[in-house]
Parts: sequence; C-alpha cells; structure tokens
Amino acid sequence: MDLKRKSLLSFVFGFALCVSITTADLSYSVPEEMRPGSIVGNIAKDLGLEARKLFTRKARIDTEENYQHYCNIDLKTGDFVIREKIDREELCGEKVSCMLKFELVLESPLELHRISLLIQDVNDNTPVFPKETIKLEIRESADKGARYRVNEAHDTDIGQNTVKQYSLQKNDHFVLSVRDDSDGSKSVELVLDKELDREKEHDLNFMLIAVDGGVPQRSGTANIHVTVNPTSTPTLNLNPNPNP
Repeated sequence: MDLKRKSLLSFVFGFALCVSITTADLSYSVPEEMRPGSIVGNIAKDLGLEARKLFTRKARIDTEENYQHYCNIDLKTGDFVIREKIDREELCGEKVSCMLKFELVLESPLELHRISLLIQDVNDNTPVFPKETIKLEIRESADKGARYRVNEAHDTDIGQNTVKQYSLQKNDHFVLSVRDDSDGSKSVELVLDKELDREKEHDLNFMLIAVDGGVPQRSGTANIHVTVNPTSTPTLNLNPNPNP
C-alpha cells in the first residue's frame, strides 16, 4: 500500500472516530401561552447525558422553520425552556395538531436528536358573530313555523374549546333551532313560534348567545333586530270601465 493511500485511510479512520451521528426522538407537550422561562422538560436527563457536558460539547437547538426563538436549552441544567409565549392560533390556525420540531445538536462527537413539541390549545378566545347586530325584515303575514337562518359564531380555539351551544333570549315570537351539519358546522335558525302583529310591535330586539365548551366557558352575543313589515295589498282598479 502506497504512502498516499495510507494517509487517506488514516484520515478517514480518524474522522470516523471524531464524528458519530446518532439520533433519538424526544416528545413533549405543553399548553400554549406558557410564560417565558417555563420548563418543558430536561433534555439531558431524558437522553441520559451529563448536563455539565452540554457546554463543552457546544449543545444548541436548531430548526429549519422560523420558530427557533420559541425554545432553547439551558446549558447549565439541560432544561428545555420556553423563550417566548406561543400563541397556538397565530402559529397553527385551526389545525387539529400544532407540532413544533427542533433538533438538538451536540459536537465532539456529532450527535443529532429530534425534539417534537406539541402545543395544546387553551380556551383563550371568545365566540364571535360576524356582525354585532343581525337585522331581519319579516312580513307580519309570515306563517308560524317560518325559519330564518343566521350566521353562526366563530371561535378560533379548537376541539372542546370551540362553540358548543347556542341559546336565545326569551321573547314572545321566536325560538331557536340548531342542527349539526355534515361538514362540522352548525345550522342556526330562528323559528317563528307566534305570529307577528305590526300594530302592536314594529320592531323586536333580543339576544343570541354562543357558548364554547372550555373551562371556564366563554360566550359571545349578537343582537337580533327584527323589523316587522306590513303585508302588501293589491292595488285596486277604481276605473269601472275596463276598456275605456
């Protein structure tokens, strides 16, 4: 074996001794909005590493995404800590699962460990209707049982924390009907339970309430404003001769 080849093999062998890429997966779960400095878990303990070696091995947290600033590792203790409050709705919208992925990098020898952080939803949003006032114009001749659909409330929280039920402020003319649609939305309708009388009431006002399923519960309201229109009457032909 010539000298050049021996040198190359020696270099490769030496490099292999210095670089050992190993991977292990760590998974954590935390509620959103945790305060900066909150501890998610202890990476050193969970990987069986000595915390004092994190500094000498230049441990760092990397990610390919733009949320690296949310978490970091404490090189003294090995704790995985929150650096900045995480707003689940801002980060993941209405996705069922909100998962952040990081990578712990250690040097001498090189080690890579994947870290998954599941962000749990907390009930920090209130149901909101598209409009504060829902305006309806209904003729006083409308039949009992007539239905009038209104837009449902929206809650950016998910799962149990989203809108679960509706109620209607007690009034003399309308009751509420709510049905679950196949797409997961709700069909919210006002049902005329007692016929209208414009001579007694030109306008009606009452509240529609949406309540979520969180603990504690949050609610949102919309004002229902009903204008009672007169029944149209046919125009009378006062000309006695139809063919003048």
